[in-house]
Amino acid sequence: MRGTDLLLRRLGEIGKTLERKGGALVLLGVGSVGAETERLDDYSDLDFFVIVKPGEKDRYIDRLDWLEETYPLAYSFKNSDVGCKVLFEDGIFGEYAVFEERELASASYRGGRVIWKDPAYTNTTIADSPNPIPSLKKDALDFPLNEALTNLYVGLGRYARGERLSATRFVQGYAVDRILSVLHLLEQEVDYYPDPFGNERRVEKRFPRFADIVGEMIQGYDRVPESALRILAFIEDAYPVNRRMSEEIRRLAQLTRSLD
Repeated sequence: MRGTDLLLRRLGEIGKTLERKGGALVLLGVGSVGAETERLDDYSDLDFFVIVKPGEKDRYIDRLDWLEETYPLAYSFKNSDVGCKVLFEDGIFGEYAVFEERELASASYRGGRVIWKDPAYTNTTIADSPNPIPSLKKDALDFPLNEALTNLYVGLGRYARGERLSATRFVQGYAVDRILSVLHLLEQEVDYYPDPFGNERRVEKRFPRFADIVGEMIQGYDRVPESALRILAFIEDAYPVNRRMSEEIRRLAQLTRSLD
């Protein structure tokens, strides 16, 4: 199992390689190797940004010699126009993106930590973007919970016609996602590294009461009706659900259970 010290050391070694190769300005650690190293553990990934000089971007995206010189790679995959996901031979998994400084003006990120920078580079605010990150959290129950109800209805209909994978996504995926977007309105949130890009991240620590029951909402491919009924009960406890809609969801759930 890889250690947290190894992750941080690898990031520092990447900075030294960038310095040797030239063309780079800044190496930013983000996520758990950024400003939130307190949550770093043996299962963390190595996420980082490389800020480069004009004209150097394609080189650092398309040619991985700078990473190979840091430590041999076992696997690499260009997952976007600006970067790759990589696996080092010793099991460290990483994801990186490369930007020119001018591109950061339109980027949204936070919690960066400067690992290395060119001594001539003087921007002291680069660790955080000035642009707001659009919130995934909603400020009212009406839309998300009604959307969740329709997810249950549509999903159960698909389950009844044999489209179980689609049904699973509608009921145990989309409907639960709607609940997560308003969970902070239904349960006091514990301040434990909320992720602006994913409401499901660390939900077990942030919403322990919900974490105790969410498994009943996600019972798996063959238990979509049972999951739907548990989600419906949760929504009914939180919100004045339309009576007819509630009846129709329960009718479909009973029908689909009888088909199994």
